[in-house]
Formats: sequence, structure tokens, C-alpha cells
Amino acid sequence: MSLTAKKYLVVGPSWVGDMVMAQSLFIDIKEREPTAQIDVLAPAWTAAMVDRMPQVSTLVAGNFNHGKLSLGERFSLGRSLRKEAYSDAILLPNSLKSALVPAIAKIPKRTGFVGEQRWGLVNDIRKLDKQVLPMTVQRFVALGLPKSSDPRPLDTIHAPKLVVDEGEVSTVRAKNELSVDSPILALCPGAEFGASKQWPTRYYAEVANHYLSQGWQVWLLGSDNDVRVCNEINSLTQKKSVVLAGRTTLPEAVDLISQASLAVSNDSGLMHIAAALQVPLVAVYGSTDPNHTPPLSANHAIARVDLECSPCFKRECPLQHLDCLNTLMPNSVLALAERL
Repeated sequence: MSLTAKKYLVVGPSWVGDMVMAQSLFIDIKEREPTAQIDVLAPAWTAAMVDRMPQVSTLVAGNFNHGKLSLGERFSLGRSLRKEAYSDAILLPNSLKSALVPAIAKIPKRTGFVGEQRWGLVNDIRKLDKQVLPMTVQRFVALGLPKSSDPRPLDTIHAPKLVVDEGEVSTVRAKNELSVDSPILALCPGAEFGASKQWPTRYYAEVANHYLSQGWQVWLLGSDNDVRVCNEINSLTQKKSVVLAGRTTLPEAVDLISQASLAVSNDSGLMHIAAALQVPLVAVYGSTDPNHTPPLSANHAIARVDLECSPCFKRECPLQHLDCLNTLMPNSVLALAERL
């Protein structure tokens, strides 16, 4: 690295999907500054994403208690990072907590949007105009540009592109006794956000049964929290699907999704992973807005119904009918999938 090359510490988001979208920022920086070093400060559970981003040098694990200030731990980490001599910090979250470590590390330039009580901690502060920057990925990329820069249209932003190691993929397949002798449908029916993002299990089962009848395999992926819903879907397919939720780590799920011929997913971290792996994708939206956090790939389709009450961004349906998901029928999703 040359003497003039910048050394960035990017404070990354905690949500898996947001971390995937952050790769667009990393790609943008490296395109302009090929000799720059990018380290990412984020929770250890995002390592599955960061390890698959060749633009990132190091993950600095910030395993702070969720929802707590953890001031002592942040001071300790910030002091330990002073020796790294970072030239720039970019803060993707808007929280006070996210601004502490870069300030304690005495990073000269600390860039972020106006957030909760961050004046002084963020010394290159930007005002967020949500009309000008409606998408999360646009906001991330904007923070890597000079303050006076024009906003980047979506079609000029590099899409995330996660890489996988074929040897590791083979190991994960063998561990779970999976073959790739026939096309694979990856279903991702969970969503950490809440029920307002979860398309009904019976609809997922209809999609699964359609592809099973065509000779496809169906893999059901998710976290430990998604085991129940995946088991329900499997039961509705006469247990002809493969439940991988709860059996795989996040890195293993990334590797397995990379093998899919098609993915159908709620608006979730796994949706963004599938998009970043260039897997053909139907993304199901209920209470959230595809104009804010769309899948960033060329080969995807958005499944949603246009209702006056949607998007509401609520975790539970405030009207208690969940029509944004219940009226989105499987045949609509199947029709979108056939066009990909």
C-alpha cells in the first residue's frame, strides 16, 4: 500500500441484508481508490458476508450487547484501534453507539448522517434527504463520496457480488447429503423483522409442490427461528423437501443458496444474499417497500400487491388482516418465476 493510500474503517450495519448492500460502497471505493484498505467494524455474525467480499481486508468484530451502550467495551476497542492509523471512518448506522469507536480511535475524518446526538463525534456530518436518497444502498454509497457530490442513480451503483469457494460448497453439500443432479428451488420463508414480512406457509408449499412435480429439489433455508415454518412447509409437500433451517450456519447457507436454480424469499437477509449470488430470485414484499431495499441484481422479480395500506413498515399488521401477503397468490409468484 502506498504512503498516500487511504485506510478506511467502515462501521457496518448489524442486519445481514444491510451488510450485503454495504458491499456496493466497498466496490465503489475500490474502483476509485484501488490501493485503499477497507476494514469493517461489525458484529461477528456478519463475518459470513464480509469474508465473501474481496474488497474488505479485515473484519473488526464488535460484539457488543444488543441494545446496550457497552461504553467500556467500546472505549477499549477504540483505544486498541489507534495503532491502526485509519485515515477515514464511514458510519453506516445512524446511532450514537456507532460513532463512539471511531471517535475514541481518533480517526481524523469520520463521515455519517445526522443521527442521535452525534455532533462532535461525527466531524463530516451529512444531512439525509430521503427524497433524494430513497434507497439504503444509495445512502451507503453517498457516504463514500465527497459531501458536494451529486446523488448516484441506482443504475450507476455496482450491485453486491458475493464470492464462494467451490471446495467449501462441496463440503457443505456432502455434510448435508445434498446433490445437484436436478434443479434446485431455494425457499427462504423466514424474516427476522416479523410476521408482516412472512408470506403464508401454505403458499410457499404450493410453489414447492409445483416445482417438485417438475422434478426439482426444494431446499428450505433459514435460521433456528425458521425451523417451525420450514417444517410446516415440508409437511405440506409430503416431506419431499429438505429442511436445512437450523442445520446450517450462515456461511453454509450462503454456500448452499449459491447452488440454487431459483430462489423465492421474503424480504430478508437471505433474499439479499441470493441476489448477491446472482441466483434468479422472486422477492416477496408485504409491509416493506421494494423502492427502499430492493434486491440488487439484474435477474429478479418483485412479488407484491398494490394496497393503500402497504407499505406500512410495521412488524405486525395494524389492521389485523395482512392482506398485503394473504392476497398475493402462489400463481402470481409462479408466473414471475417463469419469466426469469
